[in-house]
Amino acid sequence: MNARAQKEVDVRDVVAGYSAEVDILRGISLNVMSREIVCILGPNGCGKSTLLKTVAGFLRPRSGSVHIRDEDVSQIPVHRKVRSGTIGFVPQTDNVFGSLTTWENLALGGQFMSKTDCAQRIEELCNTYPVLTRKLNSPAASLSGGERQVLSLARALMPRPRVLLLDEPSAGLSPKTLAEVFEAISATRDKEGISVLMVEQNAMEALRISDRAYVLSVGTVALENKASVLMNSPEMRELYLGGRPH
Repeated sequence: MNARAQKEVDVRDVVAGYSAEVDILRGISLNVMSREIVCILGPNGCGKSTLLKTVAGFLRPRSGSVHIRDEDVSQIPVHRKVRSGTIGFVPQTDNVFGSLTTWENLALGGQFMSKTDCAQRIEELCNTYPVLTRKLNSPAASLSGGERQVLSLARALMPRPRVLLLDEPSAGLSPKTLAEVFEAISATRDKEGISVLMVEQNAMEALRISDRAYVLSVGTVALENKASVLMNSPEMRELYLGGRPH
């Protein structure tokens, strides 16, 4: 990776939780460089999704900060980050509107764009993901699990965000479909030139497309390294299988 690469996401000593009595994140720090795919791994209950929600702005840190391109966005709510093109966020579930067509779902992602720019962006994304073109006028509910994930990915990309946040993109997918979705994520990074921060349970598949990864354990970073190193790390396997939930 270029030593001069821009630091897109910089999480600094973040403490956060859902109630005043319990800290789920206990002083976590991590970063994502320009055009990197970084995955967050760890056992259930270690704080992965809480971390992603804090970066997105659903949850505000009690202490510490979240910077995107050197701007402190810790107190900025998620809808403002999405509208400004700072982030795109794809939740684990309920990530498309089943009663709306593929085109209507994409248009919702571009609701703050001009009609011309929105239409051009839909055309761009359909060229990137041909399956969307074939299903453009079909209700999203009729799409397969993998197609819905690609649609949710494309909708998040409509405002041309600098950082894409993905929460468990492989959830509920078959192995074949999972491979197709991860391929789409990798292609998105290359074509859009954006950074990706991804929470994922399927560690090996996620590491195959990632540049680096962080392994969490009980609300802290237990391990961080290049993805290629962690794939063969006995310590990673032990942490991933041995962490205790909250």
